[in-house]
Amino acid sequence: MTKTDSPDPEGLMLPVPGVDYGLLDQLLGYALRRAQNALYLDFYRATADWDVSPQRFAALVLIARNPGMRQGLLGQAMGLHRSGALRLTDWLTANGWAERRDTPGDARAWGLYLTATGRRRLAKLEAAVAEHDRALLAALGEQGPALKAGLERLAWAATAQSTAPDNNPRRQAP
Repeated sequence: MTKTDSPDPEGLMLPVPGVDYGLLDQLLGYALRRAQNALYLDFYRATADWDVSPQRFAALVLIARNPGMRQGLLGQAMGLHRSGALRLTDWLTANGWAERRDTPGDARAWGLYLTATGRRRLAKLEAAVAEHDRALLAALGEQGPALKAGLERLAWAATAQSTAPDNNPRRQAP
């Protein structure tokens, strides 16, 4: 695996002195985007030995916890389009993390399983990611658990608004 196999995370979005951000500085979404970029960069630093993006890590955890998971269900669980799930699955299999196996009783389908190498790598990777997350939560102090809970509520609220009948969602629910 080489660093060129995965897209590099975007750079930090720290406020630049002398730049007028106007409404952006007041928007929750823009603050979240700044935080997300910083978190991604820190995640890449913490997981540099494995060349695994946050998205790839999430896929590995889902496959490990749900052996035989179909690619379509993986994509749905991660909010990916079919082509994105295919590219992700192709990367995981090409790099020896996962494999496709025929589904018993359905010759047209196959499920995803971690390889033995993938299980060993994931155990080490999960430890590194858990430590990374503990450090972030510790840096936030008492606000850490409340922020995490608030972000979960925000995700549900934004999803409810984007799928409301009077809205015109960009993507239809599956």
